[in-house]
Amino acid sequence: MDAETLPYALDLVASSGVCLSPEKRASLRNSLLLVRRDYRFEQVLLWGRIQGIRGAYYIAEGLGPDRAGIRSRLYRWLEWCGLESSATPSEEIIAMTAGLKGRFQGDPSYEYESPEKKEEGERPYEEEPLVKEELRLVATIHQIDQEVGIVPRGAYVKSPLGPVHVNRSFEGLSLTEAKKLSSYFHFTEPVKLKNKTLLEKADLDPAIDFLDSLEHDIPKGSWSIQVERGSRIVVLRSLLWPGLTFYHVPNTKQHGYIYFGNGEKNIDLPFML
Repeated sequence: MDAETLPYALDLVASSGVCLSPEKRASLRNSLLLVRRDYRFEQVLLWGRIQGIRGAYYIAEGLGPDRAGIRSRLYRWLEWCGLESSATPSEEIIAMTAGLKGRFQGDPSYEYESPEKKEEGERPYEEEPLVKEELRLVATIHQIDQEVGIVPRGAYVKSPLGPVHVNRSFEGLSLTEAKKLSSYFHFTEPVKLKNKTLLEKADLDPAIDFLDSLEHDIPKGSWSIQVERGSRIVVLRSLLWPGLTFYHVPNTKQHGYIYFGNGEKNIDLPFML
């Protein structure tokens, strides 16, 4: 959610349990605007909050000219701090944190025992490597963005040279289109699109249709679409990552998503549908 319109945007997703006091909203907005000034970002977004047992992490994202390019991420614990390897976590970090289960502690310096089994032949008295919670935070944010970070079709355009920019001519989806999963894209490197044949790509606009659509997400039924406030707002909620809420006001440029959860994926979803 854009820091500029944060109080208004939070009102639109309040039905999902994203509730902050007026004082907290004002404090977050002001601090995010200071982050944008100090770090010289073009835009700063409130990504969301991951609630731990002893505290919560507020996450912010700083954007540059290329909206699909590298994102700088910061978290607020006592104050705003840059996340280690915040752009894209390495495969090593993802592997180290993949087996970690349970709630976050809410302390970035907390250390988990590595879930990886000891390699055969390892001495029994050697200590297993420890994983800091900050690394787990980096990997979790990246995974949520990759799997459920979404945008409306047409909100961004890809230039022939590669960079992705905000589509200034985008005036929002119609209410009819806004109620379709095919009208929303994953805002990450496409996978399914690359596997399509030239015939399947014939009707696509390469400047707009350069991302994967939600309509073929697995498992089917992992998204809930609801029209609220007398058809004035369309809300999508992820059942795979409970706490992820996307909103769009039809026929306007207003859209965004926010995550308010405990950082745990619903791995039982395929058995629940």
